[in-house]
Amino acid sequence: MIFCIGSMAIVGSLESGLIGDNTTLYTKSILDGITSILLASSLGIGVALASIPVLLIQGSIIIFAGLLEPWLPAEVITEIICVGSILLVGLGLNMIEVTQFKIMNFVPAIILPVIIMLFI
Repeated sequence: MIFCIGSMAIVGSLESGLIGDNTTLYTKSILDGITSILLASSLGIGVALASIPVLLIQGSIIIFAGLLEPWLPAEVITEIICVGSILLVGLGLNMIEVTQFKIMNFVPAIILPVIIMLFI
């Protein structure tokens, strides 16, 4: 749950699949690597098994986004990344304890630009 669920996992996978930018996933991998080392020191080698769900979840999002990319106009992709970036700003504000947003409640907003563009 620590490694698979989060806005960086979703937004990073979407950015990777839609525009080929892996920067968010690289940042997430550094954070997850440090966390996994700390957890493995107390919980043991079983923490390494967390890599399997991460590969399946993030990999499937990347593949699905890559399949949808030809049918999405550039404006929709830009808006999806904009919404994701706002979520990451909220996550950062939570990490430095400025706010207490429930970021995962806002993740479905990533789909909103696609729905809005269907009606325009």
